[in-house]
Amino acid sequence: IDTEELKPAARRALTGFVRAVTHWRSLVDTMTHTELAELVLDESGYTAMWQADKSPDAPGKLENLKELVRSMEEFETLTGYLEHISLVMEAANDDNGDKVSIMTLHAATGLEFESVFLPGWEEGLFPHQRSLDESGTKGLEEERRLAYVGITRAKQRATISFAGNRRTHGQWNAALPSRFIDELPETHVEVAESDHGVGGFLNQSRFNTDFSSSSYNSPGWQRAQNNRSSYKQSAPPTINARAEPVVSSTSSSAFKRGERIFHQKFGYGRIEAIEGNKLTVAFEKAGTKKVLENYVEKH
Repeated sequence: IDTEELKPAARRALTGFVRAVTHWRSLVDTMTHTELAELVLDESGYTAMWQADKSPDAPGKLENLKELVRSMEEFETLTGYLEHISLVMEAANDDNGDKVSIMTLHAATGLEFESVFLPGWEEGLFPHQRSLDESGTKGLEEERRLAYVGITRAKQRATISFAGNRRTHGQWNAALPSRFIDELPETHVEVAESDHGVGGFLNQSRFNTDFSSSSYNSPGWQRAQNNRSSYKQSAPPTINARAEPVVSSTSSSAFKRGERIFHQKFGYGRIEAIEGNKLTVAFEKAGTKKVLENYVEKH
């Protein structure tokens, strides 16, 4: 560290890192391995970095950190956890036998496979709504380029799928197929429908409109216009239900005062008060805030 080969700023940063690692090592015998992992993530600033990040990947990165700590709870010691990881990595590096590779579209660039599965081709997800909101046409074209990358990774067969309903933030929402699906040439597409179609909700789709004057001229679009008359227009199903008032109280909450929780945006904290489904939480990094109990997890 004291070598003159490093610039002063680099030496200071490296010295701080070494001190932090030495400090964390001194706590191995005084803290559980899960508590130590949380401390390292917090004191290193890694959790805060992803909490402040506004990219679409940030929520997934935070979820990965939570899953890391959660997976460590299955082992009694840090040594046991590291031995398990060593065995997993050894199995992952074994190239013998068939296997499935899971990766992002960005990571797949330059690779090829006999068969490729591309799930989640739904409006708002792919193309992602944030890309459309922040970058407009430029963002759409970037998403379309990624769609091309994904399809062309397949040497023989690419299977594209979408969900009719997707659970988002604890609620089920109807989903529309991605516009990219409709742009695929008919001669190269084999359609396979599941037993659970969109049914009567087809007439509510924003694509079910008279676009005869549109200049949009993709093969899928032309196919949609030719088949509009064959769409079955039916009313959405009628649901017979009765609304009843629900009385919220602290006794009905799944949480307790003093309990430690994790919030995806604010990190770890302890519950100070409970009011119905609203929790007053003293977060370790973000201060005291009120949050809904649906968005926190016990820890």
